[in-house]
Amino acid sequence: MSSANETTADSHSPVRANGTFCPQTQRKFVLVAAILASALGFIDGSILAIAMPALRVDLGASLAQAQWISNAYALTLSALILAGGAAGDRFGLRRAFVAGIALFIAASLACAVAPDPAILIAFRAIQGIGAAIMVPGSLAIIAKAYPKKERGRAIGIWAAASALTTALGPVLGGFVLTTFGNGVWRAIFAINLPLGLISIYLLLAKVPADQPTEKRSLDLGGAALATLAFGSLAYGLTAMNAEGGGMMAGPAIVAGVVLLFIFILYERWRREPMIDLGLFRIGAFAGANLATFFLYFALSANLFYLPMVLIAGWGLSSAEVGFIFLPLSASIALLSGPVGQWSDKIGPRLPIAAGSLIVAIAFAGLALLS
Repeated sequence: MSSANETTADSHSPVRANGTFCPQTQRKFVLVAAILASALGFIDGSILAIAMPALRVDLGASLAQAQWISNAYALTLSALILAGGAAGDRFGLRRAFVAGIALFIAASLACAVAPDPAILIAFRAIQGIGAAIMVPGSLAIIAKAYPKKERGRAIGIWAAASALTTALGPVLGGFVLTTFGNGVWRAIFAINLPLGLISIYLLLAKVPADQPTEKRSLDLGGAALATLAFGSLAYGLTAMNAEGGGMMAGPAIVAGVVLLFIFILYERWRREPMIDLGLFRIGAFAGANLATFFLYFALSANLFYLPMVLIAGWGLSSAEVGFIFLPLSASIALLSGPVGQWSDKIGPRLPIAAGSLIVAIAFAGLALLS
């Protein structure tokens, strides 16, 4: 039953008496929709790493093209995610969230039927644009739908479900590829369609619309500059090792550095920048971001190359590789919460240092494998 203070507000009111936009009886639909939408990205990313060897064989993709199949999504997601978050504030969370999911599943369907690597890369980039709107909207709409006293529990359920999908993704993907053959990699993208449609239905049919909270600028110019800068850098670094691409590597890297410098100047000039560059004057903030960059740089490289080495080099099946990745995803799922609580008690420095050391030792062990 709705609480007393909720009954004083009309069920269609954009802001209820307890500060939320959603009646108590409808909040569960917000949570389910957010979990399903998050599962799109988590399952998609974790299974694709296992499916990449099969995908390369089926499409005849080169190593450089395989890198771009992964990078195109990450590039547009990372460059546009702040603008995607601002879109929810400007146009309303439900409207932006639905738009992000719709774009993501439309691009996923195009990826599933892509006839060649170039088209797959293009639609992976569009997937990333959808994810840049969808990912920040997932957590934000939960926070706006639930009152403060219930918000922690709802976010905890969302986090647990997200962790479960992340942990099971490689295992399920490996099992499907081994059982039904390498050509079934297309189903990785097609599975996003029913999940996304269910999420959109719940949001439109069961959840009231919220009102925009502010008319903040989206800073599309900054987003475009960031995309071009990081895209040029990624292209240059990829071209260095690609056959016939060495001549373009240097100019692309130089162009990326110049565009990155222009992006910084542009953000300093804007009244409402996408990134508050002043935060990087704070040592702890800058150090944490630098450590995160190096950590994910190393993790991404290993997650990209390791499945190909294990399948093409060692002759393991996709199912076996999925189980090899299970300890990684399961440990992240099981330990993120307790380590976060530990960090709240003693501060973040020791957990970050300890985690980085453990990762470094693990990488050293992987380097010794032959």
